[in-house]
Amino acid sequence: MNPAMNEKPEAILATDAPLRTQASNYPEPFASRMGGREKRVLGNMFGLSNFGVNLTRLAPGAQSALRHCHSRQDEFVYILQGNPTLITDAGPTNLTPGMCAGFKAGTGNGHHLVNHSSEEVLYLEVGDRTPGDEGNYPDDDLKALMQPDGKWAFVHKDGRPYA
Repeated sequence: MNPAMNEKPEAILATDAPLRTQASNYPEPFASRMGGREKRVLGNMFGLSNFGVNLTRLAPGAQSALRHCHSRQDEFVYILQGNPTLITDAGPTNLTPGMCAGFKAGTGNGHHLVNHSSEEVLYLEVGDRTPGDEGNYPDDDLKALMQPDGKWAFVHKDGRPYA
């Protein structure tokens, strides 16, 4: 791949994709809670614009995200390695390699993965990029608003921006 010419690869070994440079988009005090999570942003490498694909690694004790739900975006995870715990409004579910879970937009079902084990977890996450999406965080004073440029702005639940 020649970055100067902005060429996209035909195929890559997913674990060779570069790590995302910013550990988290969350404002503090939330960003620091994402320690032990590494993402390889695969979809962007191929110029995908309708949906995103990440290869994500969780160290022992790490979590995938704050528990959240989306208003317009569907999400899907597929466990490749390790035994994370899926936390949803229904409670915890232990996952094993080969298991998958999907989260339909607009249901309000807050979800995330937590690695309570002593081994690394590796999984694929897929989400669409529907404009106008909002992310809600039932356990935290946080709300995410997708901006017209596709980036997230984070505010308190009452609408005040984070400084």
